[in-house]
Amino acid sequence: MTATVEGTGRDGFVGTPMLRREDPALLSGEARFVHDLVVPGALHLALVRSPIAHGRIASLNLEPARELPGVVAAFSGTDLAGEWAAPMPCAWPVTAEMKNPPHYPLALAEVCYAGDAVAVVLAESRAVAEDAAAVVEVTYDELPAVVDLEQALSDRALVHGSLGTNTAYVWELVPDREAVERAFASAAHVVTERYVQQRLIPAAMEPRGVCAVPQPFGGELTVYSATQIPHILRTMLGVTLAFDESKLRVVAPAVGGGFGSKLDVYAEELLCVALARRLRRPVRWSEERSEAALATIHGRGQVQQIELAADADGKLLAVRAELLADMGAYLQLVTPGVPLLGAFLYHGTYDAPAYSFRCVSVFTNKTPTDAYRGAGRPEATYAIERAMDALARQIGCDPAELRRRNFITREQFPYASPAGLQFDSGDYHTALEQALRLARYEERRAEQAERCRSGSTRHLGIGLSSYVEMCGLAPSRVLASLNYGAGGWETATVRLLPTGKVQVVTGSAPHGQGHVTSWSMIAADRLGVSPEDVEVLHSDTAVAPMGMDTYGSRSLSVGGTALVLAADRVIDKARLIAAHRFEAAPEDVVFEHGSFSVRGTPASAMTIGAVAFEAFTAHDLPDGVEPTLEASATWDPPNFTFPFGTHVAVVEVDEETGSVEIVDYIAVDDCGNRVNPMIVEGQIHGGIAQGIAQALYEEAAYDEAGNLLTTTLADYLVPAASDLPRYRLGHTVTPSPTNPLGVKGIGEAGAIASTPAVVNAVVDALSHLGVSAIEMPTTPERVWLAIAAARTAGEAKG
Repeated sequence: MTATVEGTGRDGFVGTPMLRREDPALLSGEARFVHDLVVPGALHLALVRSPIAHGRIASLNLEPARELPGVVAAFSGTDLAGEWAAPMPCAWPVTAEMKNPPHYPLALAEVCYAGDAVAVVLAESRAVAEDAAAVVEVTYDELPAVVDLEQALSDRALVHGSLGTNTAYVWELVPDREAVERAFASAAHVVTERYVQQRLIPAAMEPRGVCAVPQPFGGELTVYSATQIPHILRTMLGVTLAFDESKLRVVAPAVGGGFGSKLDVYAEELLCVALARRLRRPVRWSEERSEAALATIHGRGQVQQIELAADADGKLLAVRAELLADMGAYLQLVTPGVPLLGAFLYHGTYDAPAYSFRCVSVFTNKTPTDAYRGAGRPEATYAIERAMDALARQIGCDPAELRRRNFITREQFPYASPAGLQFDSGDYHTALEQALRLARYEERRAEQAERCRSGSTRHLGIGLSSYVEMCGLAPSRVLASLNYGAGGWETATVRLLPTGKVQVVTGSAPHGQGHVTSWSMIAADRLGVSPEDVEVLHSDTAVAPMGMDTYGSRSLSVGGTALVLAADRVIDKARLIAAHRFEAAPEDVVFEHGSFSVRGTPASAMTIGAVAFEAFTAHDLPDGVEPTLEASATWDPPNFTFPFGTHVAVVEVDEETGSVEIVDYIAVDDCGNRVNPMIVEGQIHGGIAQGIAQALYEEAAYDEAGNLLTTTLADYLVPAASDLPRYRLGHTVTPSPTNPLGVKGIGEAGAIASTPAVVNAVVDALSHLGVSAIEMPTTPERVWLAIAAARTAGEAKG
């Protein structure tokens, strides 16, 4: 869709597909990632990591490393204890009683997961540093490892003995407990389902990297990090290291994906800064892929129980969800809050009068978990969408029809949800019907029935997933009510240079989302210029000193709105200057086609570029108007935004081998107004790929001793393009009333909707054989075993 905007007098750039301006540098190799930076005199850092999941450090000998040629220094956790003004930060203490054991960049006395760092070596080259780390001598007194989530609740073995329990916190959301109990007591149908959200390894294209460069004078230090959060990182470095924040500059150069895994403050960042300050030399570290599997956070990690109460027609009366969430060994930046991001959404797109949610989060001797694409929302959508299919089977109703009966209707918006949120806008029926048409749903059902009648061993399955997500991670007051340690605002500055070119400075920090392209389109429409005349500056705290960065599909609805407000302020100031030149009242001056003119006399037009030059020379400005043409704005939204949609997966399952092939995939998404449809589609494609990966391929697997078994890409199966289907996309447009752009967010939608769609399809294909559940990932082995178990159960009954 296109929109006519003040200042252009024509259809705007917003709403039209445009190639990303970022891509030529990325595709030609001109973009510079942290590892590409040439920093003379930099020391290379390597870490000694624990090979066991739990144990006390009995002895640690650094001398063999220190003796190697090229090694400059080696330190233990005890050696560096004085560098830390505070433990590593956790910004989301979700309850006052939450347990948060101190976590330092190097373990002091006890290791709590395989990969926990115990020492650091610095050398003149990366190879020497890694060789030196390999000869550090460490012995451990091994302790029992807590690996299984449900066994962690018993407290028979403790991850942190000083806590006396493995429970980190208990958090409940029960607006009306009696209403929930009455609903279940009176229900004609009750469905109780248990699902496991396996751990996932984010596996961004670029592993993490850090380079800390101290300046020779003034105590200033620049940190280059492959991070999603340069502004938050700067603040947390200041707090943790007692480093003057005004003397810290954080730059996120080209960042090769993050998906939440780079929304964190990591030990390696703290170590590089601390040691650069200590040694007065640049210090750098580049993560290796197998190291990333242990040292970068994991995603998901939950055991879910969801119960639905429904009347005889399948109309929902109540939803009750209980989670057991895996925190891993320590609480990283937002680890404890991730389950809460889904806590309000376990009723999904459905009008459920009563609602209950409870989460128990526990420590385990495994890599810490934290935000991963969708962060709580995929987990919630998976539970409700899988349970809705289970309810459909129980009452003998088509899954699409059951959804129709229960959807929140368009007339109910803004919708006061049973969990206490206000959904901004929605039209769930239209999205479902479009998806069903694209999927040829009735034809597929007929084909499925025919295959069953013919005795085919290649079974067809159709899986639906209707989702709604909560995006924007704002407003700040709501975040405060959830004990989140930061706000949800964002900033932008718009500056017109004397020659009429435009600079946009944003506090939102991209890592693949296409901010430069989208922001230039928005600014171009607002100011009546070409996108090529707009430069977008970001990801450098010296250039954009204030910001809340990028995560939670918040960039466009929050950062984009700040840009609109700043551009409008520029126009307002420019109007005053133009009115002064025209000797007219400001209210008589209109802005069209990128030019100002007196209403009714367009021949007197003055371009906004010409006004910028007038503001620069300042020879004849109105009284009270300052020179230069720029303005800043900060936007703190009044509400979250709520994108939605329906995805349909069609699969073939080979009964004899258990293999699953996705033969068709349809996604209909509604993210409000679309700034650049090409970028929207790219975001959806990537999200679907990650959701399919969870459904069919990926799992961070541990043995009983807490050893990660999937540390390489030979063991951890990230799908290639050849493993994925061709997607067919549709969309609806339901603008959000909470921001002037009418946008909602799209970056996580594909990952939220696709996983339950695929698993529902697999189960649907095999339901006539008696299969009602398969744990993720639905590998050929698991599918084959589920078929065999159902066959055995059927023979026992018959």
